[in-house]
Amino acid sequence: MSSDKRNIYFIGIGGIGMSALARYFVANGNKVAGYDRTPSDNTKALQDLNVDIHFEDDVNLISNIFKDKDSTLIVYTPAIPKSHSELNYFLEHNFKVKKRSQVLGDITENTFCFAVAGTHGKTTTTSILGHLLNECEVEMTAFLGGISENYNSNLIQNGTKITVVEADEFDRSFLTLSPDFACITSMDADHLDIYGDASELTKSFKDFTSKIKPKGKLFIKNGLPINGITYGIEDNSDYCAKNIRIENGAYVFDLQTPKTTLKDFKFHLPGRHNLSNALIALAMSLEYGLSQLKLTKALASYKGVKRRFTYHIKTENLVFIDDYAHHPEEINAVHHAVREMYPGDAVLAVFQPHLFSRTQDFVDEFAMALSKFDEILLLDIYPARELPIPGVNSKWLLDKIENPNKELTNKIQLISKIEQSSAKIVLTIGAGDIGEEVKKIKEKLSIAS
Repeated sequence: MSSDKRNIYFIGIGGIGMSALARYFVANGNKVAGYDRTPSDNTKALQDLNVDIHFEDDVNLISNIFKDKDSTLIVYTPAIPKSHSELNYFLEHNFKVKKRSQVLGDITENTFCFAVAGTHGKTTTTSILGHLLNECEVEMTAFLGGISENYNSNLIQNGTKITVVEADEFDRSFLTLSPDFACITSMDADHLDIYGDASELTKSFKDFTSKIKPKGKLFIKNGLPINGITYGIEDNSDYCAKNIRIENGAYVFDLQTPKTTLKDFKFHLPGRHNLSNALIALAMSLEYGLSQLKLTKALASYKGVKRRFTYHIKTENLVFIDDYAHHPEEINAVHHAVREMYPGDAVLAVFQPHLFSRTQDFVDEFAMALSKFDEILLLDIYPARELPIPGVNSKWLLDKIENPNKELTNKIQLISKIEQSSAKIVLTIGAGDIGEEVKKIKEKLSIAS
């Protein structure tokens, strides 16, 4: 889709999904500008593309060309509060105003659309799939929920016939899509501030499957309560990874398909959860008709997504890994990956909880997941879009962690606390602004090591 509006104004332009859309419209020749609350790497990258961005909620800072409602589309993210004065200005003046997910739905409508849904694994799976299609020279655009290490971008663009998107269950956004091929990687309870309970979340995923086009295909992680083409690891799935080995820190595996067994795929990301993400990307690509030879080469060259088990230091004596995990199941997956790659080594986990509501809903599960590490440092809860909930804080979570090597800390003390640890593996995890501390930690630990 090229918008029927020349000018596109984004409210919340720095968000990972919003900035990918902004990049798309810049590449499409549209005039793009926007607001965000704080400067970030995403806003800096857009400003380098001559996108005008300001960081105060002030209608007077919006350039006049974006105040012409006949030529301007307004795109906003659900994370923007309803009291936002710029959003209200555009609503009151009858501009065309759309959520990010609606715009994504418009763009994908007249393309062959691959949609990746699931409470975990969306971004990694989408980026693997986008990379495979791109390396197989398919004319496609992939919108990613993270920065791809291969492309240093959250947009992979090589044409417009095919789109690859994350189908986000938050705010039921994925119901705006009508994909040809869709997959569901997981359906663990999350976003209960939106859904109320897990059964409503499950219903929403089932509603999503009804959006698939009549001749489309649905791929399902084996064991989920929905029918489709199944995929799994060392089980009886339609697409199954077998004969899995670790060679020089990479997985090597065979892929059993409904028709045959394909040998010796190589994949460099640690963790069975990531191997599962690679598996579904391969299954969708093979069902689409791409060649095994090209896919084998493409998968071996995949480098990952920033903040998804990203190595920052990797020496004999010290390993520093950063990961976006912010749900108990994701923390369990990271723990499993670390133990698989570094059996017997002590692991220090630094965790910043994300959202008061998620901490309240899963406090016991978080405590159980974090207890498995050798040492735990806990930062305050990152509130994101939420106001505090009485009694819900990191001390409450800390008290539930069954491990003597645990303590609360803050960002000022964090590096000195890490330096006091003798653990070989240092792991930072969380979806808040802990990612901004990674560079400082890396610099300090690099000097020390």
